[in-house]
Amino acid sequence: MRWSRIPVRIQLASWYVLLLALILGSIAGYLYFRLERKLLVKTDTALQIASAQSLVYLDRQPVLAFEQAPRQRQTALRLSQLGLAARLITPEGKVVDGFGRYQDVPIWVPTTSGYMTLATDGIDWRLISQPVIRAGRIVGWLQVAQSLEPLEDIARELPTEILLNLPLILLVAVLGGLFLSNRALSPVRHITQTARVITATDLSQRIHYQGASDEVGKLAITFDRMLDRLQAALDREQRFTADAAHELRTPLTVMKGRLEVTRSRSRSQEEYDRTLQKLEQEVDRLIRLTNGLLLLAKIDRRQLPFALQSVNLSDLLEIIVEQVEPLADTREITLIADLAPELWMKGDPDHLTSLFLNLLDNAVKYTKEGGVVRLWSNIETAKIQVCVSNTGAGISPEHLPYLFERFYRVESARSQGGAGLGLAIAQEMVRLHNGTIEASSESGTTNFTVKLPLSRSDI
Repeated sequence: MRWSRIPVRIQLASWYVLLLALILGSIAGYLYFRLERKLLVKTDTALQIASAQSLVYLDRQPVLAFEQAPRQRQTALRLSQLGLAARLITPEGKVVDGFGRYQDVPIWVPTTSGYMTLATDGIDWRLISQPVIRAGRIVGWLQVAQSLEPLEDIARELPTEILLNLPLILLVAVLGGLFLSNRALSPVRHITQTARVITATDLSQRIHYQGASDEVGKLAITFDRMLDRLQAALDREQRFTADAAHELRTPLTVMKGRLEVTRSRSRSQEEYDRTLQKLEQEVDRLIRLTNGLLLLAKIDRRQLPFALQSVNLSDLLEIIVEQVEPLADTREITLIADLAPELWMKGDPDHLTSLFLNLLDNAVKYTKEGGVVRLWSNIETAKIQVCVSNTGAGISPEHLPYLFERFYRVESARSQGGAGLGLAIAQEMVRLHNGTIEASSESGTTNFTVKLPLSRSDI
C-alpha cells in the first residue's frame, strides 16, 4: 500500500510513534552508558574512602598487618558487609593479611598507586592499590577491591527492562496518537461533511469555526470565505442571467407586437416605413446588447486582446472630445475640456478610447439641454486623474454603490434606452489598466473619476 493512500490520522499517529520510539531509544541509550559510568565513578569513590580508612588501621610495627583492636575489627566487618575486600601484599605478591572476600580477588602486584579492573571466573573486580611505606621505602601494598557483579547485573537487566516495557509504551502512544489525531482532524471532517451537502445551487452551508487560529482553523476560515465568494459569484450570475433575459425579451416583445399590429390589416407605404424604422432601432439595441455581453464574456475569460504600449492620454482625450462635440452641440450642451499636456501611460489605445468615449457619451446623454459637461485631467501622486462631470438631476446616494454592476440602471435612466452595461464595461477597462474608477454626485453634478498609473514617455 502506498504511503499517500494511508489515512492522514494513521500517518500522524505513525509519525508520532516513530518519533517517540527514536526519542525513547536515544534517551535509554544515553542513560544506559551514563548510568554505567556513574556507577563506576561511585565504586571508585567508595574504594578510595575505604583504602584511606584501612591505611589508618595498619599496624605500626615492622610486621605488615592490620591492627586487631576491637574498633579496627568493627571497621573491617562493616566494610566487608558493604561488599568490600582488603588485603596486604608484599612487593613480591604474597598476601600477608586481609578481610572480606580478598581470597577471591586475583593477585596483581602494582608498580604505582591507582585503579585496576581484574577478572576471574567471569567476575570483574575493581581494585585500588596504595603503597605502604616504612622508613622511606615501600614495604608492601594495600589493595581494596569490590566486585562489579551487581553493576554488571544492572547493566544486563536494564536493556531487557527497556525492551520489555518499550512495546507497552509505544502501544499507549499509538492509542494516544490516534486519539489526538482524531481530535486535531475533527474540523477537517466537519469541512468534509459541509462540502458534501453543498450543491451547485445551494452554497449557504458554512463551517463557522470557533477554535484556535491554527493551520486547521485557517483552512476552515478560508473555506468559509471561499464559499462566500462562490455564493456572491452565483448570485451575480443568477442576476446577470435574469437581467440579460429581461433585456433581450423587451426589444423582442416590442418587435413581435409591432409585427402583429402591422400584419393585422393592410397599411400604407409610410406606415410600413415607420414600422421598419422602429424595428431597426430595436435591432440596433439588440446588437449593442449582444456586443456588450460578448465583450464582458471575453473579459471574464481573459480572452480580450490587450496590447500595452506607450499612450499620450492627453492627445487621446482631445480626439475623443472632438468626436463627442457634434452630439453635444445638437443638444445645446456645453462641452468643456481642461486637459493637462503630456500625460503618458502604458495602455491599450482601443480600450482607453472605449472607456472615455463611454463616459463622455453617458455624460452628454444624461445631461439636460443647456447643461454643461466637463472633462479635465491632472497628475496626482504618480497617477493620472481624469474626471468627467455633468450637470443635471444627479444620482441618489443609495444608487452610487451599484452603478458599476451589470444591467443596473437608475429608474430615471431607463427612458434613455441603455442596457446598463456601459459602466460595467468601463470598470473592467479601468481594471485591465490597473486603475480605479469612482462615482459621486453632489448638488446636481455627477462626477466619474478615473485614476490610471503614470509612466514616462520614453518607455
